[in-house]
Amino acid sequence: MNVVVIDDDRLVSVSLKTILEADKDIQVVALGNDGSEALSLYEEYKPDVLLMDIQMTKMTGLEAAEQILSKYKEAKILLLTTFADDEYIIKALQLGVKGYVLKQDFETLVPAIKAIADGTQNVFGAQITEKFSNFVKKQSKFDYKAYDLTEKEYEIIDLVAEGLNNKEIASKLYLSEGTVRNYLSQILLKLDLRDRTQLAIFYLRHK
Repeated sequence: MNVVVIDDDRLVSVSLKTILEADKDIQVVALGNDGSEALSLYEEYKPDVLLMDIQMTKMTGLEAAEQILSKYKEAKILLLTTFADDEYIIKALQLGVKGYVLKQDFETLVPAIKAIADGTQNVFGAQITEKFSNFVKKQSKFDYKAYDLTEKEYEIIDLVAEGLNNKEIASKLYLSEGTVRNYLSQILLKLDLRDRTQLAIFYLRHK
């Protein structure tokens, strides 16, 4: 799989390239130094995964991700940062990035990139997921019937919010994985959401 790495610290980006290419399945096709360069490199290479730092001088990773995803909704972006900042995490989730990992968790990078490239799951580091409950605001009971959601769809939403993947949901509800995927597609359409991460946040905000 092809990966583009963006980090304004050249030593970091070269080190990341070395770490990633130690895996025979990964090829780093380009290195960039800022968010604006991420835009041009994504358009040029259309990588399987764009690995990008958040805090950069000319254009931040979040700004670049927003522009890329507005044009290429299928883009798979993994943000890498030294900061587990609530504001950054919320913005990243809202944009629809596929992962958010701390730099100190570099040993998780290869499996995270593979999971994102395969489309099997979104990836958020342990310190990130621990923060979810801290910044999700609870609101009044949400009327899912207003969105024409069925009881089965609500069950699936609940299990997604618990962190189960499609295979686990299928097993729990005695459905096929294909049926679960179809249900999820309909749920996202009805709620006007992009992916299962946004669905989980939506659920927690309205439960």
